[in-house]
Amino acid sequence: MAEPILEVSGLVKHYPLTRGIVIRKQVGAVKAVDGVDFALGRGETLGIVGESGCGKSTVAKMLVHLERPTAGEIFYKGQDITTLSGKALKAVRRNIQMVFQDPYTSLNPRMTVGDIIGEPYEIHPEVAPKGDRRKKVQDLLDVVGLNPEYINRYPHQFSGGQRQRIGIARGLALNPEIIICDEPVSALDVSVQAQVINLMEGLQDEFNLSYLFIAHDLSIVRHLSDRVGVMYLGRIVEIGTDTQIYDHPTHPYTQALLSAVPVPDPEARERRERIILTGDVPSPANPPSGCRFRTRCWKARERCAVEVPLLAVPERFKASDTPAAHPSACHFAEEKQVVPPEVPPGP
Repeated sequence: MAEPILEVSGLVKHYPLTRGIVIRKQVGAVKAVDGVDFALGRGETLGIVGESGCGKSTVAKMLVHLERPTAGEIFYKGQDITTLSGKALKAVRRNIQMVFQDPYTSLNPRMTVGDIIGEPYEIHPEVAPKGDRRKKVQDLLDVVGLNPEYINRYPHQFSGGQRQRIGIARGLALNPEIIICDEPVSALDVSVQAQVINLMEGLQDEFNLSYLFIAHDLSIVRHLSDRVGVMYLGRIVEIGTDTQIYDHPTHPYTQALLSAVPVPDPEARERRERIILTGDVPSPANPPSGCRFRTRCWKARERCAVEVPLLAVPERFKASDTPAAHPSACHFAEEKQVVPPEVPPGP
């Protein structure tokens, strides 16, 4: 991994559950994120995948201070930004921007495209003097593949893919170093997804951006990411390079996820072992003891119910050079070859 620009340590977000009408009393908590650790290198793309409700978007919101962590630390260039407020927090936010999931609700319908992309300059006027802002907005529209003359149009006059390009342009307005992408293509058609992904790859090279890319589509994450983290019920259960995760997964949950990816080749589909998980995802308000995946895992033993597995390289792989030697939170991790999923074609 390149030099870390963002590091997360022990990140926790619990939402209180209360009871009562006149006197509210906390009776529990929804453990949306419960101890997440990772690092993002400069110029790197780190993909985060997992089922809906596993805590991916909550992590993203905490990184840009849309949610305050219950516990843990977020280091940007070595500085813990969870303790910042006022002008210090405002300065950091300029360098960490976000592209949201739904291009239909993340843009203000009452504002023109020029006002939407130019609004960051009202908050950070030092970035662009008033006389230069219109030109900067038009340049950003051109960078993301839109006609600069569209500056006076409204969001409803654009397609979904064009709206997401506007959201990306808004994220680029302040020249950030990190962009948090919260499922930015999940609401788009497949052909448009490929165009937006290719655009983001080009922008990363042009502006030396670092991406935290959150998605549930495993093929898109592999196409874009240098490293991949797999989340389950508020925790990262496996993390490694794209080759390590996709071709040599060691955690049972990762193996099950990859076995569900459609494979177009009939012969490869026949060779692949399909893993069908039993039961439902437990409630984050009452997660299982020990390993959180144990209630659905075919490898579960008594140890799994009492001992929380650490996210570390399994002992059996530490002395080898195998791609399986990457962090995995499983007491009984083992390498399992899978057929890699197809990546979406370019436009």
